[in-house]
Amino acid sequence: MPRKKKITYILDTNVILHDSACIYHFGENNVVIPVTVLEELDQFKKGSEILNFHAREFVRTLDILCGDHLFNGGVPIGPGLGKITVRLDQKFHEDLVLSFSESRPDHHVLNIAYHVATEKPSLQVILVTKDVNLRIKAKSIGLLAQDYKSDQVKDIATLYTGKRFLENIPESVLKKMVEDPFEIDPSEIPIETDSVSNEYFVLRNNSKSVLATFDPFIRKIRRIDKNPAYGILPRNAEQTFALDALTNSNIQLVTLSGKAGTGKTLLALAAALHRKKNYRQIFLARPVVPLSNKDIGFLPGDIQSKLDPYMQPLFDNLSVIKSHFGKSESTRESVNRLLDENKLVISALAYIRGRSLVNIYFIVDEAQNLTPHEVKTIITRAGENTKIVFTGDIFQIDHPYLNTQSNGLSYLIEKMHGQKLYAHINLEKGERSELSELASNLL
Repeated sequence: MPRKKKITYILDTNVILHDSACIYHFGENNVVIPVTVLEELDQFKKGSEILNFHAREFVRTLDILCGDHLFNGGVPIGPGLGKITVRLDQKFHEDLVLSFSESRPDHHVLNIAYHVATEKPSLQVILVTKDVNLRIKAKSIGLLAQDYKSDQVKDIATLYTGKRFLENIPESVLKKMVEDPFEIDPSEIPIETDSVSNEYFVLRNNSKSVLATFDPFIRKIRRIDKNPAYGILPRNAEQTFALDALTNSNIQLVTLSGKAGTGKTLLALAAALHRKKNYRQIFLARPVVPLSNKDIGFLPGDIQSKLDPYMQPLFDNLSVIKSHFGKSESTRESVNRLLDENKLVISALAYIRGRSLVNIYFIVDEAQNLTPHEVKTIITRAGENTKIVFTGDIFQIDHPYLNTQSNGLSYLIEKMHGQKLYAHINLEKGERSELSELASNLL
């Protein structure tokens, strides 16, 4: 069998800022880092954000790989892997000089990739970038270009939903589910594929139905009741499933996906308040993704006034919960007291990420705007008695270099599917209003 031809991959800066370990994911193929990329990484080295971590980590890795050797001919990345080299800048190729401005760092990366490809036409050269526009530019000059795909979900259409609707369940089975101890053996349900940990079911027989879940700790299908949480009553089966997962102390990691108006954040916050006595603090955070890709520094005022527009939706959800109680009710006052005593913290994710996550109910909203590495960083900081909830809509992404397949929420759902400590529910039915549901479906 002929040996597979090696590929030379040219890496853009955004790939490294997305995953500092990216060079280990190209197999036996060779990797080229344009010197322009190193210059751009230098601008990201200072700071506490995940981008800064990736910039520092990659430069350290490159320094260790190189050691006392020169990059001439490439330096081995590791056993079974190819070589890596740093390519110095070159005069713009005559094929590019009329179309691409030399003032753009992206064009310098493009120029190096084009030089490598034209110098040795027998090589297969691929530019790897998360910048869609740069990929199009590369293809316009006959250069292969692709997204960085090592941490992408394979097929978004088959992504785990966390629930199944099972028809024609024998009435005898449904009867057992409504009688003490409200559970059955999984073998009693006719099902094509085995149930996985914390998967939810709607068991039906004509007009009769029972909500249930497979509990991995007792290895039984147990009934789910429609219970309220801090004044919020679930309006459909999906919300009932979500509240069960959110209030179950055995489930330490929960993801809720769904379009706007399905109640993801509201349910998570209500469940956290319902279980507040079991935790030291409740953290409710969301990543700051600036509009029009502008940094928050462009906004007027101090840091708090800059962040207020991003945090307002979280406070809106809290107001909905408080509105379920009268002004004189102690429950309503207890919410204000939690805020005053810093027991309930609502903030930008960047200002919470560095805190100790021990005995915390941690809700991360808009998680579709996180990278897989950012999600991993958050979860791996979880200490004893900490529950982490990620909510988001994988079809509404504001991050310039993420999509439905590469964002952290999709990645987490695919990788954690079936784990005992994890539950996921995709909420499909909008409950905000009839108008909101109509707009979400048609516009």
